[in-house]
Amino acid sequence: MHGVVKFDPKSGKQMKTKTKTHSYTQYFAESLIAEAERDEKIVAIHAAMGGGTGLNLFQKRFPDRCFDVGIAEQHAVTFAAGLATEGLKPFCAIYSSFLQRGYDQVVHDVDLQKIPVRFALDRAGLVGSDGPTHCGAFDTTFMACLPNMVVMAPSSESELMHMVATAAAIDDRPSCFRYPRGNGIGSILPPNNKGIPLEVGRGRVLKEGTRVAILGFGTIVQSCVAAAELLQAHGISATVADARFCKPLDGNLIRQLAQEHEVLITVEEGSIGGFGSHVSHFLALNGLLDGKLKWRAMMLPDRYIDHGSQTDQMEEAGLSSKHIAGTVLSLIGESKDSLQLVNL
Repeated sequence: MHGVVKFDPKSGKQMKTKTKTHSYTQYFAESLIAEAERDEKIVAIHAAMGGGTGLNLFQKRFPDRCFDVGIAEQHAVTFAAGLATEGLKPFCAIYSSFLQRGYDQVVHDVDLQKIPVRFALDRAGLVGSDGPTHCGAFDTTFMACLPNMVVMAPSSESELMHMVATAAAIDDRPSCFRYPRGNGIGSILPPNNKGIPLEVGRGRVLKEGTRVAILGFGTIVQSCVAAAELLQAHGISATVADARFCKPLDGNLIRQLAQEHEVLITVEEGSIGGFGSHVSHFLALNGLLDGKLKWRAMMLPDRYIDHGSQTDQMEEAGLSSKHIAGTVLSLIGESKDSLQLVNL
């Protein structure tokens, strides 16, 4: 009875909600299949989670290139490292919260030796009814602290496909990309699900503004865009940027945002010590906090969030678009408006 959705008590038939878009998990699987069609060295690994990670789709297409190691995340990581040393290109798909079990192997068997294992971290961030046991809060923090790891997070399903292609192209060090439970936003997909490799360590500006800069990491970028629209209604012009990478950071983008705006806020659906901490470290080392810049980092609170809808959890965490806009308003001295906005 784990992970049961609504069902008819008489027949037992599950009542699946129809949606216009697929899950991020499915977009990942389809993109990986497209990469594997082109490159026969690509293989996939999961730890008894073929359905949960979408790799059952990959296995149907490439039955000899998909490996289920059972409930043994530690072995999955070391096995992937071994395959990589023999010239294969392993994608190790594991839920964010489950990779915690294999962290020692990530450090010593992969990162220390700069072995190009690609980690697909599913269920990153809040996970709704799966609750705190499955919440992927810590992966950005524990992966981005490793010296050789490339850490990415897509803002949409099309960006996820580009990051799958990026990971496939990185062949001199390990990499990972995190994506959430839930469905895509309806972004335009690349032809044949084949992403285009991104320039490693390069973010992008989605919306140009003047007074405030909001820098998002991951799918919470969509909430940053919505927050900018709320601020526009208050006459405040906001730039919205998609970081794409936590490691390596886009230092040029961060410097530009800090120097050209009164306020800079980072937003992430992850724990303390993650993306915001890396940006803070960069700002401090480069003297960008010595002037008049008003800087804040928004992340998950330092506690576990109980079960509930993902929308309710985001409200509980203080990471909704209203909370982001409210934080901006409080920083520029419009605290009454900020409280009113959050309480709407």
